[in-house]
Amino acid sequence: MSQNNYVKKVAIVGAAGTVGTYIVEELLKTGKHEITAVTRKDSQAVIPAGLKVAKVDYEDESTLVSALQGQEVLIITMHIRAPQGTQEKLIRAAAAANVPYVLPNEWSPDMADEAMSTDIILGHAEIATRKLIEELGKSSWIGMITSFWYEYSLGTGPETFGMDWKKRTWTFFDDGETKINVITWAQTGRAVAKLLSLPIQPEVEGGPSLSGYKNKFVYVSSYLLSQKDMFAVVCRVTGTKASDWTIAYEDSTKRFQDARALVLGGDQTAFVKFLYSRLFFKDGSGNFEDRRGLDNDVLGLPKEDLDASTKAAIDRAEKGLKYH
Repeated sequence: MSQNNYVKKVAIVGAAGTVGTYIVEELLKTGKHEITAVTRKDSQAVIPAGLKVAKVDYEDESTLVSALQGQEVLIITMHIRAPQGTQEKLIRAAAAANVPYVLPNEWSPDMADEAMSTDIILGHAEIATRKLIEELGKSSWIGMITSFWYEYSLGTGPETFGMDWKKRTWTFFDDGETKINVITWAQTGRAVAKLLSLPIQPEVEGGPSLSGYKNKFVYVSSYLLSQKDMFAVVCRVTGTKASDWTIAYEDSTKRFQDARALVLGGDQTAFVKFLYSRLFFKDGSGNFEDRRGLDNDVLGLPKEDLDASTKAAIDRAEKGLKYH
């Protein structure tokens, strides 16, 4: 087993963000990587211990290239509303610095489904990002398909999975039986760490490798659930009964179209409802486990405790915690 067959130097954008902290935590646990947090020169974010820090100016490409020199992997995690062009600047700098692998800011539903990805608008930008990486010809992209983060989504309000915990109301889309893949933040972190722990080239014929995922998607998940599955587990872990809840039903297509009209009209507060309702269409676009298969076993990801994850979501709802 050659140490030269494994990546060591990893740069991450968004190391102090919600999902970034989980990725960093899991990478550090492996003890295999030198991790550099790429952050704005004026950022006040508290970078986790054990990381190097590279301060950059996104208006000065040379600072980005310098930060990425010698890095073998660039992981990009940033808010969907980060300044336009930020990711493109990172991609171009990674190419200039000859970074072999880039994990773009995907962390998303199945972006290989062009109809769905176009419907939710995000697809255009993500396709352009992957195309740019390929055209520059210096890096390969690896797209992490995770779908929605379960703790955040369930606990954030009725715009996502239909649950309003404090009001004890739940809106089921269509019949509430459409299953979609979801993931926990911890499983996302583990997936990245396991992926980057693979040998760069297969060590046995047909064996798993990082290079085997060049310009491909990695499909990882924690649970495959319908809204009614979620409702059942919420009742179980909170001791509530169906009679304690006010239940409503809404057509998923109408919900999506109404929210889409608001978003296109400039009302960005409707974006979450717009995004989530599309994944519950009866076309199965939210269920990539059945359509694509999962890489969980290849990466050695554990089975998780659905009750514990649901309790974490309820705790977030109680405290009114938000994504950051």
